[in-house]
Amino acid sequence: MKVKIFLSFLLTIVVSTVHASDLAREKRLADQIVDSILDGEPVYIKDGKHEFLSIYMETEVEKPKGAVIIMHGRGYHPDWKDVAQPLRIGLPESGWHTLSIQMPVLEKSAKYYDYVPVFPESFSRIEAAIKFLKKKNIKNIVLIAHSCSVHMSMAWFDKTGGKDVDAYIGIGMGATDFKQYMKKPLPLDNFKIPLLDIYGQNEYKAVLKAAPARLKMIKSTGIKASEQRVVPDADHYITDRGDALLKEVSDWLAKLKL
Repeated sequence: MKVKIFLSFLLTIVVSTVHASDLAREKRLADQIVDSILDGEPVYIKDGKHEFLSIYMETEVEKPKGAVIIMHGRGYHPDWKDVAQPLRIGLPESGWHTLSIQMPVLEKSAKYYDYVPVFPESFSRIEAAIKFLKKKNIKNIVLIAHSCSVHMSMAWFDKTGGKDVDAYIGIGMGATDFKQYMKKPLPLDNFKIPLLDIYGQNEYKAVLKAAPARLKMIKSTGIKASEQRVVPDADHYITDRGDALLKEVSDWLAKLKL
């Protein structure tokens, strides 16, 4: 009996470890980038369990339009040069405060299926980011997610309904790994807020192939502001095409009536 109890206890430890993000790697990423941040203010936000690095930047326009929460792709950080940095630095020029947040990460070799169990860890981070902005009396809040963070944020929407969020932008939506299919379809047809589905012209085949189906789901909501756009000459990571991404995102946000 004692042996069985011990084995059960040991299994619980192993399972909890497997399903936990890599906080040590997260700290290493933070240590690598904090001193090099030139635009914006590094802030550590508490999500109830620990603090995670975020970068906050305020717009200088007289009447701010609101704020965007930027969620980087798999294994990156809040100042990632190809998606997070261009958006967090560029959008303030269009009247938006930006808050780029650290999402849960695993070891470099981890794939989509490895990340699925840690999706729930992102929920408290998203909610803590929203709370951070609300304390600053910011009303209009937009979520921008790339790749794996799309899956994380969609899981959050599926669970909560997206409370306190006024619009959503998904970059490279539906990306997974070779022969690893989505565990659950993206709930695009259940959205009650404007949504932008944006991806690179030279995207992963799976993202490109599913684009017509995603557009059909988006249009089924009847929300006129929801769109699908393509970043010319860009790959999944929008490598060296940050300005083009910023242009498309800024243009779409300008059309919203928030």
